[in-house]
Amino acid sequence: MKVCEYRQIALGPGQGSAPAPRCLPPAAGQQRRRRKWESFAGKNRFFCDGRLISGRQSGAFYLTLGLILGTSGLFFGFDCPYLTENLTLAIPIIAGLLFVFVVSALLHTSFTDPGILPRATPDEAAHLEKQIDNSGGSSYRPPPRTKEVVINGQTVKLKYCFSCKMFRPPRTSHCSLCDNCVERFDHHCPWVGNCVGKRNYRFFYMFLLSLSFLTAFIFACVITHLTLRSQNIGLLNTLQETPASALELVVCFFSVWSILGLSGFHTYLVASNLTTNEDIKGSWSSKHSEESSNPYSYNSIVTNCCAVLCGPMPPSLIDRRGFLDLDTTQESGGQHNITQGAKMEANLTSLCVLNKTMSEKSDGTVICAIMPPGSFKPAHSQEKGTIHLIFQQATRTVSSPSA
Repeated sequence: MKVCEYRQIALGPGQGSAPAPRCLPPAAGQQRRRRKWESFAGKNRFFCDGRLISGRQSGAFYLTLGLILGTSGLFFGFDCPYLTENLTLAIPIIAGLLFVFVVSALLHTSFTDPGILPRATPDEAAHLEKQIDNSGGSSYRPPPRTKEVVINGQTVKLKYCFSCKMFRPPRTSHCSLCDNCVERFDHHCPWVGNCVGKRNYRFFYMFLLSLSFLTAFIFACVITHLTLRSQNIGLLNTLQETPASALELVVCFFSVWSILGLSGFHTYLVASNLTTNEDIKGSWSSKHSEESSNPYSYNSIVTNCCAVLCGPMPPSLIDRRGFLDLDTTQESGGQHNITQGAKMEANLTSLCVLNKTMSEKSDGTVICAIMPPGSFKPAHSQEKGTIHLIFQQATRTVSSPSA
């Protein structure tokens, strides 16, 4: 495979006009090095130059954030002053701490890598396919796409992921919305706008727990506020004077039950060292198999909670901020196309000489000299078969034609 590359040349006095032209550095034409997150295969969004990652469907996340900010803002603006004056200063302090904890846990859940596994490279995928084909033998039946491993006496099947070209590790599942294989996949939560997996489950659980406390606390404080006011002027007059408190009461009433129920469900999962995906499928349920039991459980509620919530944070396995190899070339349609590393973007007129000599001497080298407009006169090359090409546009991709 021929590799075409660019290099600048200085034209001598005898090859052009009398004064030797001055070559300008291609500062404007140099392409910045791209990072790996810019060509990431999954359906994710990246922020802060790849430091933050989330799912693409983030509409429900902004709704969640807006409800939290709006309800808390109304509470701090309309209820806290009255309660502080008539009851205690501890009410806004407690509400403030809970609010900060909720928002922090939500942002950590939404913009943390949930445990995405990198996809297999073409060489790794080809090697794995070869192993699968060899394991099939000479039978007409297709080779199996599952493997079996034994974990704590339980047989666990590893399924082959056709998107990521690999066998999924235990407790790993492929998210159809984000198009990634996620370690210890729990579920894809639209309310946080991200998958919930091995690296952000603890933040998700803390978000649910703290949101339950905040919602119940605001709900109780709003009822107290309305009760104290209605003792003097009546309930209807109180609702007319403080419509914001009535709005908070409605929002908290309809949301607190679902939040408390979800928190209780995930508390059960943490205590059992299960995931939502495993619980829904009934992977370790006695109904599924009489002899099956959860091989990941430590048979202790305290130990399971510590393992899920207090264990060390595993590192991210995707190199989001690494640089792409700019010298990588691609072969398509019998032509050798120059890829990103060989794309010339210049605002000046460029003179390119394609060195197309005899086949035994051909090296496919493209030599470019970037010159100011109007300062170069074409010269006669002494090399046989040399072709002069002049590009007038700002951006071109040069391809080396077949001999």
